[in-house]
Amino acid sequence: MSRISILIQLLILLLVVNIQGQSNIENVLASIEKNNKTLGSQRQYWEAKKLEYKTGLTLPNPTVQGQYLIGSPATAGNQTDFFAVQPFDFPSVYKKRKALAQAQGALSGNKLAELRKDILLEAKLSCLELVYRQQLRQHLNRRRRSLEALQRDFETKLRQGEGNILNVNKVKLQLLETQQLERENTSAEVRLQTYLRELNGGSVVVFVDTLYPALPAEQSFEQLEQAAEIVDPLLKSLHEEQQIAQQQLGLSKSWRLPKFELGYHYQSILGQRFNGLHVGLSLPLWEHKYRREQQEAQVQFSDLQLLTHRNEHYHELKALYEEQRALQEMLQQYNTALSGIQSIALLDKALALGEISTAEYFLEWSLYQNAQLRQLETEWAFQQVIARLNKYRL
Repeated sequence: MSRISILIQLLILLLVVNIQGQSNIENVLASIEKNNKTLGSQRQYWEAKKLEYKTGLTLPNPTVQGQYLIGSPATAGNQTDFFAVQPFDFPSVYKKRKALAQAQGALSGNKLAELRKDILLEAKLSCLELVYRQQLRQHLNRRRRSLEALQRDFETKLRQGEGNILNVNKVKLQLLETQQLERENTSAEVRLQTYLRELNGGSVVVFVDTLYPALPAEQSFEQLEQAAEIVDPLLKSLHEEQQIAQQQLGLSKSWRLPKFELGYHYQSILGQRFNGLHVGLSLPLWEHKYRREQQEAQVQFSDLQLLTHRNEHYHELKALYEEQRALQEMLQQYNTALSGIQSIALLDKALALGEISTAEYFLEWSLYQNAQLRQLETEWAFQQVIARLNKYRL
């Protein structure tokens, strides 16, 4: 993507910002939750699944049959038969099916909640990166202006015979690198805004905050792990799947019970009529031979899935919690170190007064610039970890 096209896209985004105003993360997430196409389609899918789960809770369709048989020889007469039959399972089966359908409906809600949190976390991480990109843009802008001023000063001294071309070339190389970083950062900003628009169902959403959101109150790992587990939709889904497997096992045992038919039978032959009650019985001998064994294996599988997720969830949170503490300590060290390092303004003054050489200036300048970049990157990484740790709050 050329620099001109990137700048045009940014100008368009900034124009939209001026018209619509600045959005914060909460507004962006609320908009995405409302407009996201994946969430919308999954809502419809799970609504359809809920209706599917209710299928089979009623009685099977009744059967109506009739036949008219012409006798031979003619003296044998004609025969008329009529059947109206209603099949049904053992009564307790319907109760178990209803309980199973309710559990499956609850599972659908947890699956949707799990997807919602995943999408909103992606959106929040994109917003946090945009904050980082905005701060980086401001940093690179100040860095470029400082280098441009330094280049003008060196070129003026060179024309006056007081400088040398090496100093000018050093500044030009630093300026070229800074401009390239600006282009890359601008391209990343456009990419992130485009991705947010995609998450928002194609509708424009602009996020240009330069400050990270307020941090949640500090918690011990035990408090965090307990709070996250209570609302974890995946854990709830696995609990529901475990319950469903157990209910399906109970239902599979019901297949050993006979099925019944009850109806009306009418028959007419040689002028005689017969009518009365029809009763039928279906014996479950072979059709569901391995149903129980299969459901017992499914119960064991769901139990293992639940144990696996608990283990993974605990250690994932533990790793994130330790990473958060390490990044927080590193960020504090950067803040302390930067407060004691000479600023660019002081370096410029020292160079102008001849207190330091050009080589010393660029060494100190590079250290300061690199430290500022690492500080921005560390704070961004810290904010990402905080967002992942607090995913359960979304």
